Amino acid sequence: MQPAFAAALLDAEHAVPPGLLAADPAERFAVYRNNVVSGLGRALANGFPAVEAIVGAEFFAAMAAIFVRVSPPASPVLLDYGAALPDFLNSFAPAAELPYLADVAQLELAYTRAFHAADAQPLPADTLGRLTADRIGALRVNLHPSLQILRAAYPAATIWAMNTGRLPLAEITDWSAQDILVLRPQYGVDVVILAPGEAAFLTALQAGSTLGEAAAAALDAAAIFDLGPALAALFMRGAVTACHDSQEDP
Repeated sequence: MQPAFAAALLDAEHAVPPGLLAADPAERFAVYRNNVVSGLGRALANGFPAVEAIVGAEFFAAMAAIFVRVSPPASPVLLDYGAALPDFLNSFAPAAELPYLADVAQLELAYTRAFHAADAQPLPADTLGRLTADRIGALRVNLHPSLQILRAAYPAATIWAMNTGRLPLAEITDWSAQDILVLRPQYGVDVVILAPGEAAFLTALQAGSTLGEAAAAALDAAAIFDLGPALAALFMRGAVTACHDSQEDP
């Protein structure tokens, strides 16, 4: 009965599940179905406020009703519900004129995940000054568990900031791609537009590369990458929780 109930709950074309105890099972079930779909839609709106602001509440509610039916929750915990929304938006024809929408949704997912990530104490920013130059290249670092890197094809961080009140609404003149860092070193989530090469640098560090190896990867991605400022920014942002020699266990 459970599969039939779940299928009917999200699709009005399905017959009402048998065995329901109510004076008018079809009417009662329709009310329940509407409440479930609208409730999940509100959960999506709470998780994607910038997307809703861009398309408008009415459009978002209609889109959410379709998304809920094709991608119902896989868990009773709604914290990560909407993980499939960026891919959905990429193929959602009514939003075709807003090709950046999926990038903004991906950023909002990263923001939520960073907010709820495990806590970890960043190393003090002056730690970098105590490292000797001949040692730095062989070091590996542990990055904060909230840290996420996005490679957006559009200026998603700027669009997101304008549609969440962090920046005033204005015409965007530079539609270049943005590499974005999302991080919660303490209590608030930071969204940072990365300099050229920094995304490759951080991605390599996340994969376990030494600082020297990560710097080489960053230079391959962007010849103007500068290890000094990138390292300083890494510590100043509270992104590093530990560092150790490459020969040591993490």
